[in-house]
Amino acid sequence: MRIFALKSCDTCKKAIKALRDAGHDPDIIDVRADGIADGDLDTIVEKFDTAALNKSSTTWRDLDEAEKTMPIRSLLTMYPKLMKRPVIQNGEVWTIGWKEDAQAEHL
Repeated sequence: MRIFALKSCDTCKKAIKALRDAGHDPDIIDVRADGIADGDLDTIVEKFDTAALNKSSTTWRDLDEAEKTMPIRSLLTMYPKLMKRPVIQNGEVWTIGWKEDAQAEHL
């Protein structure tokens, strides 16, 4: 199990704690500090498309209109913290966010 997260993200912290409490030992990838491997980024964009972008973030609001029309992969490469998080990969299962659907899948 891998979690793409930000160490400073409260939602990511809650997800990691819940997963550990459920007996999982996730590999945590800090998207800002560690980056996102090309293959993982391709999979995230393929599976989640525009849902991979956190459009309620300060980072998104600070982008100019031209940047907001860039391809998703380019945006996430330039601004990894723009990714909606956490993204959790458990085998072939990928989820985004930490709502009931992701919790039901992983807990």
